[in-house]
Amino acid sequence: MILDEHTRTLCERITTDPSAPRRVAVVAPGGLGKTTLLRHLGREFAEAGTRPVWHGSGEQPGDGDVLLIDDAHRLAEDTLTDLVRRARVVIAARPWPQPAALGDLFRIVLRPFDQDQVGAYLARYCPDADRAAVHELTGGVPRLVALVARGADPVELRAEIEALAPDTQTYLLAAQAGAIRHPDLLRALFDTDEAGIGAISEAARSTGLLDSGGALVPVAEAAVSALVPVDRRLAVCRNLVRLQRNRSGPVLDLVRPLLGTDAGGADLAQAYQTAAEEALTADPALSVRLYEAAARAGAGELEIGAHWARASALAGDLTGALRRADRVIGTPDAPGRAEAARVAAVVLGSHGQLDRSAELLRWAGDSTSRAFAALALLGAGRPDEATPLLDERSDGEPPTLLSGAASLVAQGIHESLRSPAATVLATLARASSMVEPLGRTALLPDSPAALGAIVGIHAGEMAMAEALVRDAVAADVGTLRLGIRHSLMSAWIAMTRGDLNAAEPVLVDVLGRDELQPRDWLFAIGLDVGLARRRGDLAALRGIWEQAREAVIRHPVDLFTLLPFGEFVVAAARLDEYDRLAPHLAQAHALLARLGDPPLWSASLRWHRLHAAIIMGQPDEAATHVEALAGFAPHERHLAALHAAARCWLQVLTGTIDSSQVIDAARDLHATGLSWDAARLAGQAAIHTTDRTAMAALLECARQLQGPTAPTPEPSPGPVTAQLSDRERQVAELVVAGMTYKQVGDQLYISAKTVEHHIARIRHRLGAQNRRELLDRLRSMLAG
Repeated sequence: MILDEHTRTLCERITTDPSAPRRVAVVAPGGLGKTTLLRHLGREFAEAGTRPVWHGSGEQPGDGDVLLIDDAHRLAEDTLTDLVRRARVVIAARPWPQPAALGDLFRIVLRPFDQDQVGAYLARYCPDADRAAVHELTGGVPRLVALVARGADPVELRAEIEALAPDTQTYLLAAQAGAIRHPDLLRALFDTDEAGIGAISEAARSTGLLDSGGALVPVAEAAVSALVPVDRRLAVCRNLVRLQRNRSGPVLDLVRPLLGTDAGGADLAQAYQTAAEEALTADPALSVRLYEAAARAGAGELEIGAHWARASALAGDLTGALRRADRVIGTPDAPGRAEAARVAAVVLGSHGQLDRSAELLRWAGDSTSRAFAALALLGAGRPDEATPLLDERSDGEPPTLLSGAASLVAQGIHESLRSPAATVLATLARASSMVEPLGRTALLPDSPAALGAIVGIHAGEMAMAEALVRDAVAADVGTLRLGIRHSLMSAWIAMTRGDLNAAEPVLVDVLGRDELQPRDWLFAIGLDVGLARRRGDLAALRGIWEQAREAVIRHPVDLFTLLPFGEFVVAAARLDEYDRLAPHLAQAHALLARLGDPPLWSASLRWHRLHAAIIMGQPDEAATHVEALAGFAPHERHLAALHAAARCWLQVLTGTIDSSQVIDAARDLHATGLSWDAARLAGQAAIHTTDRTAMAALLECARQLQGPTAPTPEPSPGPVTAQLSDRERQVAELVVAGMTYKQVGDQLYISAKTVEHHIARIRHRLGAQNRRELLDRLRSMLAG
């Protein structure tokens, strides 16, 4: 027997101690081991010299014997009363129905196993089983624990479940449907009062199939599902749903068990729709399943199409959402056409089709849609059409959180064309905080936090950009789609700061997801390109380039994608593919021109084109972009920093370097969050100067400004690696990876000549006769 210490002590006293209680009742629901304990006591009595006699065995107990009675709750009241008058009797009974004759007996109450007791049982019979999992499946009921330990099918409970009174069986089905949380509903189901439902509840609990909260334990639920006829289960669920709908109560928990069945009819179709609306906030995917069930039950797909499309969009199924929304939009008499248009606009916006998105939002007509239409038009470079929409006022529409956020985000992007960055970020921060209480219920064409982060990166306000994204992630704003967008923006901020180690895992996670939307894929590939470029990994850059070209083709250039497009511009120059981006560059400049060439947005593209010109060795082209940045410099501190840095890059290109100017420009650049760019400027200036004092100062500046980068892998200790210094190992790994001396120098902020000296020392130390032999030995060493 697996008993707690208190019960074990009681049993020992009852069988051996003359002063112990002589009339005992063992009380517990079914399956908790009453019969097993009664047998155990019978053996203990026999060993102690007292003859046990089982009731119903045909034997008559003598004066010194003990009478053992099992399932006493099944005996007639007068019969049990006569039996318990004996001098010595031990009775096992369920707590319901509770015979009055048990009132004067000493009680032993059995309880379910705790995890330790489950573990003790499994150690004997099934040592490989997980005790926590078995405890969860069985609720600790010993009979069910034994069932699971033997690997038996829950249908072994058939006899017990089929023998239950009809009301008890109905109660178990109601518990399976979640009705125990609605006492009024249970009273209506059984058409009884509080006392009546209390009696039915106690009878159900006495089966041992319910946990302490009144829910079916998982093994019992499986048995009920398998053994009770489907039509009986459906009938109970239908009644519960009907009664709950008549009371205007929530139906989600009651409808859930019907999913996956063939139950249909107008009443259930309506119930599925109601449940789908209830599920939308917490579980959009469940909401989609419920709309599917409603359609199968007889609901018209056009009638529920708009709501179904919204649920699909919130669940991340943008393709399904667009298909359902488009069908509703295209049917003149379909209900919810405006809502369907908003859903389609959100999906098309994530595909980069801002013009079509704006068209649908304008057609939808409400104030929220007009504001988001203005946002899309600004992103597409159509400010003349966007401005009137911002000035329109709603007639009688309630001022909701969503409408307020939509108005603010459109206003903020409009301000970005002329106003200081601080003003823009303040407006977008208010918009972001306004949608945070909406959580995942907000179906947004874009996240105010993501747009604020983009503005922050363009404006050199990395701390603000990071805070906006962090708060949006904490509030779980928007759909899974926006969660991916927020992740990408946080990684972009890290990359811009030079923290490549923080950005890399986010990129790996995002690229591992299924079916990224074009906008997210564009940013993910841009991030991949940016990381490879900053690590000087030319091979990786070549490997990514075809995906980058495809991303640009699939997603037109708009105001909000200039960051990844800028990375592609620099990579194209590095890979001698610059001409292929010429049409897209023309589109980007035309878009910015239509917006009035706003400094906050235009400076980033000019900065990237400057670097492309430097890579291609085109000083005249580079000077053109420096001149453009000069025109932006008076507007903002970060724009002045970009211009000063751009002038210093021209010095690097021409070889006439003023180290103090470069150091000041690099530090200003670092202050705007462009840590990697700042360190690179100082490092390149150091490599190209002929003044050794200036070189030392510039290299020290580069090391101070450099953000965290990928750690150099530590080689395994051994006789060869022990001969190399840390710096020599870094140089060796990069050379073996295929970098030129110049590229290694750029990566480590040392000159190509210094790299050559390191390689010469390594070759001498390893005794290599030529370069090929050296590389072979280094590869072998690093592989080890």
